[in-house]
Amino acid sequence: MSMNSKITLFLKGLAMGAADILPGVSGGTIALITGIYEELVESIKNINIKLFRSLFKAGFKSFWKDLNGNFLLTIALGILSSVLLLSRFITYLLVNHEFKLWGFFFGLILFSGILILRQVKETTISYLIIGIFIASLISLIGPTTTPENYFFIFFSGSIAICAMILPGISGSFILLLLSKYEFILNAINELKIDILLVFSIGCLFGLLLFSRFLSYLFHNYKDYVLSILAGFLFGSLIKIWPFREIAESRVNSEGVAEPFITRPTLPSLDNIEEILYFLIFSLIGSMLISFLQKKSLEDNKE
Repeated sequence: MSMNSKITLFLKGLAMGAADILPGVSGGTIALITGIYEELVESIKNINIKLFRSLFKAGFKSFWKDLNGNFLLTIALGILSSVLLLSRFITYLLVNHEFKLWGFFFGLILFSGILILRQVKETTISYLIIGIFIASLISLIGPTTTPENYFFIFFSGSIAICAMILPGISGSFILLLLSKYEFILNAINELKIDILLVFSIGCLFGLLLFSRFLSYLFHNYKDYVLSILAGFLFGSLIKIWPFREIAESRVNSEGVAEPFITRPTLPSLDNIEEILYFLIFSLIGSMLISFLQKKSLEDNKE
């Protein structure tokens, strides 16, 4: 792997990490539209006991090659760097620049769904509709109160990581539904080692288990899977639509009232500034995802 390829791969990992910490956006989506998704899933699927046995029989060099170590390590470093560096910044943007941020990711997700559909050789409308329906239903479900014990943190990690590598479903969105998004984000910002360790072990467990099933689906039902995933993307746009009305409020742990359940609504002309920001940053998001795909195609040709 050349240095330019490593840098490009690292940047894709950064993009995946940034996507993974935002509800409604999936790192798997970034991997898919940048051309590394199937290699990522296959590499994860190959991590098993047999692989580690080769470490002792054939040596580290052979083990690293079978692991596709350079690829996985570069991606992992990009994701980890992004999560650590951007968690505070994303928290700030969510509070202070909501319409700009969600506009950016609205354009990113919308154009990603279009790009995924272009990869489908035989578009199956029924599967596309199923994907839209499921994601829309999930997006309209209100959050619930959940425990903060280690078992539930482990469970949250194992479920969220499945969504993180599945294009169209955000792991952070799953954490939001499990009422663990703010909890985990704060654990990252405050470096709560015990919580992060339990969560990471849960992620590893879910990743190794789910990647095999996902690999099977891609090998045998690729067009159906891509159609459903595109539907997931389109349906998840409801969740990140920033123009909403508050249906129910609650008091958080700091004693401050905050929206608990919100519903999407049409923007008012009174909010023309927010509408313009949303449209402009949606366009920027679409242009970025188009650039990433173009760059990926150029790298694959090389």
